[in-house]
Amino acid sequence: MRAVIIEGKDQLDVVDLPLPVPGDGQVRVRVSAVGICGSDLHYYFAGANGEYVVREPLVPGHELSGWVDEDPSGELEVGAPVTVHPARFGTSVDGIEDAAHLWPGGSYLGSAATTPHTQGGMSEYLVVERQMIRVLPAELNVVDASLAEPLGVALHGAARAGDLTGRRVLVSGAGPIGLLALVAAKARGAAHVTVSDVLAAPLARATELGADAVVQVSAEALPAEAFDVILECSGAAVAISAAVVAVRRRGTVVQVGMVPNEARPINLAPFISKEVTMVGSFRFLEEIDEAIELLAADPSIARIITHRFPIDEVREAFAVARDSEQSGKVVVTFPDAN
Repeated sequence: MRAVIIEGKDQLDVVDLPLPVPGDGQVRVRVSAVGICGSDLHYYFAGANGEYVVREPLVPGHELSGWVDEDPSGELEVGAPVTVHPARFGTSVDGIEDAAHLWPGGSYLGSAATTPHTQGGMSEYLVVERQMIRVLPAELNVVDASLAEPLGVALHGAARAGDLTGRRVLVSGAGPIGLLALVAAKARGAAHVTVSDVLAAPLARATELGADAVVQVSAEALPAEAFDVILECSGAAVAISAAVVAVRRRGTVVQVGMVPNEARPINLAPFISKEVTMVGSFRFLEEIDEAIELLAADPSIARIITHRFPIDEVREAFAVARDSEQSGKVVVTFPDAN
């Protein structure tokens, strides 16, 4: 089977690998589409994602969809359209028994955080455990279903803010996760959602998706104390500092966007004086199920996918995905994708 591998900075190839064979409790998926995530871009263009360095050939990709190819148990019908929850959870820890996504010892598809690395889904076939499989409803296009994982991330971030009903929300950063955070905030009952970014093109996409207002922060400042909740999706230190100014007194800032594992200067004075609540948000638990429902109910969400490239054009796909002025979500497709 053909698969994409990353061996280090600027080292990406399409290679032939043995066809994986599913064992007891496993399912083989014939992959349709894989979204390119920020972590995939870091692995390719930097050779590392934060502290996780590519030390051996890594198949990237954790935002995927496809069809059941083989299920030894016979439970799943061959050809059934599916997406995959990319986490294998670790060992429970006292105090977070209900947060398996935070348990130590787990793994995530397409990650160099483990040794050996956890291989991802940017290949023609993938074997995963049965509990990672989510069968898709008939009304959800299989390629569009590759958005379920990142939408799950956005929904988890929205949940970390608490009840959004009637709230004024700012989404900071209009990349793919920011756009999906807009969708998540609307789905969770936000009364008004503003989206900010430094670039005009991502903000135009936010407007098309239903943002109530947009702010191009390279040209104008965010209004002070104007938002109940901020979903910070950019990970930029300057944006985090701006979020603490823009949130109201005793408002909430949720850090959804990943940041480097290093000290960065952030202005915390307003955080103190306004008694702002700041919380982190990491991946998700079971929100992928809600994401599937939302995608099936509203096909317009799939407009976030701006480019589709076949596996033979994967280098161009990564180059386009790196340019947020040019692209929203970029997916790599395999034969028979629809």
